[in-house]
Formats: sequence, C-alpha cells, structure tokens
Amino acid sequence: MPEPENNRNPPLSLGGWIVIIAMLALLAGAVWYAVQVWTAMRGVAMSGWGWLFLILGIVVTFLVGAGLMALVFYSARHDFDR
Repeated sequence: MPEPENNRNPPLSLGGWIVIIAMLALLAGAVWYAVQVWTAMRGVAMSGWGWLFLILGIVVTFLVGAGLMALVFYSARHDFDR
C-alpha cells in the first residue's frame, strides 16, 4: 500500500505577501472612507421608509449571495462544473 503524500501547502511567495498587503491596504482605505462619510452625515435623519429600504437591500443582497453560493456548492457536488 503506498504511503500518503505530504499535502502541506508551501509557504507564501513574495508575490503572495505583496497581494495580501495590497488587499489589506485597500480594506483599510475603504474602512477609513466609510468612517469619514458616516461621521460627516451625523446630523442627517432618515425616515422610516429609508430604514425599511435599507434593511430590504441588506436582506436581498444577503439572499442573492447565499443563493449563488448554494449554486456553486450544488454544481461542484453534482459535477456540473467540469
């Protein structure tokens, strides 16, 4: 019986670290911008309709993402993605 292969992943290359650092920098910039916009709109009031549509947008976005992920897993499980 053959011995199982060692499936450890090799360490990240320099390019991989550069991509991770670039993505973290983009995330930090997006968070900084979101905080700046959020605090600049401190005195703005939102109506009940605004809150309703904000919540509906969040729910619909979540459902679309979950549905697409379900399709990806279904496709992979049933060998449709060959």
